[in-house]
Amino acid sequence: MSYKKRLGLLVLVDSLIVLLSIYFSYWLLIPTTQMVPTAILVSSIALFFSHHLFAHVFKLYKKVWSYASIQELSAIFVAVTLSVATLAVIQLVGFQTIYMRTLLVTWMLHILLIGASRFSWRVYRDQKLKPKLDQKRTLIIGAGNGGTLVARQLVNSEKSELYPVAFIDDDPSKQFLEIMNIPVLGRSDKIQQVVQEKEIEHIIIAIPSLSKEDLNEVFTACAETEVRTQIMPSVEDIMSGKVSVSEMRDVQVEDLLGREPVELETDKIGDKLTGETVLVTGAGGSIGSEVCRQIVKFKPKKLVLLGHGENSIYDIEMELKPKHLDILIETEIADVQDRKRMFSVMDKHRPRVIYHAAAHKHVPLMERNPHEAIKNNVMGTKNVAEAADEAGVYAFVMVSTDKAVNPTSVMGATKRIAEMIVQDMNMVSKTKFVAVRFGNVLGSRGSVIPLFKKQIEAGGPVTVTDPEMTRYFMTIPEASRLVLQAGAIADGGETFVLDMGEPVKIVDLAKNLIRLSGFKPEEIDIKYSGIRPGEKLFEELLGEDEVHKEQIYPMIYRGKTPPVNVHVIYQLIDEFQYMTPEELRGRVLDIAWFRVKSLMNLSAVK
Repeated sequence: MSYKKRLGLLVLVDSLIVLLSIYFSYWLLIPTTQMVPTAILVSSIALFFSHHLFAHVFKLYKKVWSYASIQELSAIFVAVTLSVATLAVIQLVGFQTIYMRTLLVTWMLHILLIGASRFSWRVYRDQKLKPKLDQKRTLIIGAGNGGTLVARQLVNSEKSELYPVAFIDDDPSKQFLEIMNIPVLGRSDKIQQVVQEKEIEHIIIAIPSLSKEDLNEVFTACAETEVRTQIMPSVEDIMSGKVSVSEMRDVQVEDLLGREPVELETDKIGDKLTGETVLVTGAGGSIGSEVCRQIVKFKPKKLVLLGHGENSIYDIEMELKPKHLDILIETEIADVQDRKRMFSVMDKHRPRVIYHAAAHKHVPLMERNPHEAIKNNVMGTKNVAEAADEAGVYAFVMVSTDKAVNPTSVMGATKRIAEMIVQDMNMVSKTKFVAVRFGNVLGSRGSVIPLFKKQIEAGGPVTVTDPEMTRYFMTIPEASRLVLQAGAIADGGETFVLDMGEPVKIVDLAKNLIRLSGFKPEEIDIKYSGIRPGEKLFEELLGEDEVHKEQIYPMIYRGKTPPVNVHVIYQLIDEFQYMTPEELRGRVLDIAWFRVKSLMNLSAVK
């Protein structure tokens, strides 16, 4: 219905109600009132105009009555009361009396009939929105603001495939009450019972304030019902307009880490990056590309994407350029092992900050190819670091790994040696050199998550090396944020570590992924393949001699690294190509573990 037709209909209905209410009041009270016909006529005309005036003032003709609520009812009450009060003043002035009983009955009839005419639209609409046969019976976990928001959206949407039939909430004050005619049927320990009794086909977790640890528990309870479980979008995304309330998402493995995500202190980062030239090595990789996505939020003058793989560099360039036309984004296809090229690139762009994310990181592959690990992780880091020093870079942030702590693998040992190079460079350079250690990054290339997903899609089995194997986990955005934060708070020489909560058993991660994929753990086999060369059952974030127990920033620790002379590292670089893989493996592990005496000989010459 068009606005003009709708307005005309409401005015007509209200006019009939005004006249009916005052004449009915006169007829009802005629035995006891001395109201004269002239007074009735004047009163009806006065009430007619005063009602339409206050209806316009309080926008009774502009409200969407199919969504009427207490606010709309309040507007009707105020508009009717003021129009009847105006009539009382007119009667007092014109007839020197107020027909109080007649006005009281008129006021009650007026509110009753106006309210009924408006809320009948709401009743009619609610009847139309009763669940259809093809809608899924939905249980909402959480009867607070988030749950109510979701329920209202689902009920009011004619296109929704879901229809809420029950709430679950742990708040004792809400038990056995109804919200929007939807009952609260118990606490979270009743999820399975409610699902069975109400024939639930879909579950939505709608508690934005729920901690990651509690979310893990709730999801585990929901997963046992074998009913698809989703989670409402974050309040920030809803308010910013990124998504609507009805756009539920599947629970992700990141939601089940058991801790809150790490946030950024944007002011400090902006001071270092805004209006500056920033260079990222390994910019096409999982971490490097996300670092670039985070960097552009701070509006640098120029972002240089450096990487060896042309396809990955092309992909991140094509992703960022159209969205950030105000930032100069340049690419450099270059290998960090090429020393001359690194110096040339640094001299060309003169970056203020470098994020060094280029590295070989796959443990078993590097066990079989230790020479390549040396060339990329050690020599590559040395080349980029020395080129940064030569170019007068302000800060150099190297991406490292928790596998560099007490390493048992070539990959971990080479990353530990790279940390030593960075630490030594900080002692001789004006550039601030720091390292950032990560745990396992969920979803990054070569991580267990993509592998598990492929295995689950194929029907299993999911391969886990050992039932007791544990790892620290973080998300790709968290890893990237830590890199940026480290560059912002660095004094030089530090090793920064993210507090990643408690380590997670790999087998538990596999079971969660199986549940998230819609299967029961019993339906997908888990096969134990045995620990691979170079792997440890558990990882450490800091060695015993590196620990600073206090956090220097929320969720971030600073490790202290013992002083080291890099003479043996440079000797390794000169001689490694003549060693067998086994000799080289033993050598890098000796250096990483400080088992070479000359490591602590500070009088040695580079």
